[in-house]
Amino acid sequence: MKKIAIACDHAGFDYKEIIKKHLEGKYEVEDFGTFSKDSVDYPDFVHPAATSVAEGKNELGILICGSGNGVQMTANKHQDIRCALCWMPELAVLARKHNNANMIALPARFIASELATDIVDDFLNTDFEGGRHQNRVEKISYC
Repeated sequence: MKKIAIACDHAGFDYKEIIKKHLEGKYEVEDFGTFSKDSVDYPDFVHPAATSVAEGKNELGILICGSGNGVQMTANKHQDIRCALCWMPELAVLARKHNNANMIALPARFIASELATDIVDDFLNTDFEGGRHQNRVEKISYC
């Protein structure tokens, strides 16, 4: 069973719970928090989730905040993370196929929960195409 990391801030809490329930039985989901709607600092939850994906403890990751921007920027500070901000399923598919994204960021304040689960499904069920995209992906990290 594929292992998935999930994390959010207070604005993404409800969507995190919806997505976890949606994935139940299909994936092993490791929840890095937050665990309530109380105001929090998203990096406190994103960094552990991103580390788990970068180290291979989880295969892919899902991050949620109000705009998706903060969690995405935080995750992308990790050397081996390619986190894509997705607000439609087609973006999730292309992020996996062409960029080998291993995490997605969802903007809870701008998409419906049903759309969020569709995006997650497409992200989790799409594979990297490799080929001509492999060389480009290898050029993304800069250190």
